[in-house]
Amino acid sequence: MAFIRHDREGLAYFTIPSFDDTGLVKHCFSTRTGGFSNGQVKGLNLGFSRPDKRENVIANFESLCKVIGVEKESLVLSHQVHGKSIRKVTAQDAGKGIWRDSDIKNTDGLITDHRRVTLTTFYADCVPLFFLDPRNKAIGLAHAGWKGTVAGIAGETVTHMKQAFGSQTADILAGIGPSICRDCYEVDTPVIVGLKENFKYWREVIIPLGKDKYLLDLQQTNKSILMEYGIREENITVSGYCTRCSNDIFYSYRREGKAVGSLAALLQLV
Repeated sequence: MAFIRHDREGLAYFTIPSFDDTGLVKHCFSTRTGGFSNGQVKGLNLGFSRPDKRENVIANFESLCKVIGVEKESLVLSHQVHGKSIRKVTAQDAGKGIWRDSDIKNTDGLITDHRRVTLTTFYADCVPLFFLDPRNKAIGLAHAGWKGTVAGIAGETVTHMKQAFGSQTADILAGIGPSICRDCYEVDTPVIVGLKENFKYWREVIIPLGKDKYLLDLQQTNKSILMEYGIREENITVSGYCTRCSNDIFYSYRREGKAVGSLAALLQLV
């Protein structure tokens, strides 16, 4: 089953049915629908580094938090560099990156087993990876662009959850959120070289176009990595949405360029 769209109070967002069914989390993947931002980032821009006023981004976060029922003070924001570093956070980290200064640097994944701490990661075509261990009551979010995907951030997050919380792969639920689809994602040889070196099923996730150009399926690559690390296929939900194709509801770096707005994934244990 794909992610489910919700429309509330002028905002649109997506959730994962298997996560909803546990009753253990509040979560969402945002869209550009609604919000207070203007110009090229018009809508629900959640990126402070985008061409936007801070007060607009704050208002956008406040609106989204209200709609999904999480406390705005509980947010913990990542500082992403397209790597594979994972940070375990606690209640002591609440507010970092938005309400107070943060020491969470060069980090593309967040995990926690603390209740009412809202993990927050950012996207504009890259792959959002959601993790929930309902047995040990632990969660994780990871940001997987092509560099993070090739570096193995999906498996790295699973490994960190096993080490930090005693998670068993048979228990973990995973979601692969809205991101650029294979047909929209053209890459060149250096990307494929990295893929070959780190991913034994690389031929299954590319389509050669000739002249050193390829189409790459980042969503399927991350799904295959999760399965290789022991996550059951039936426990993995793929969103079914492409951020570049769906220009009415998502920001897309490939479509709009560097001044694009930012989407976000939010995940909290309740």
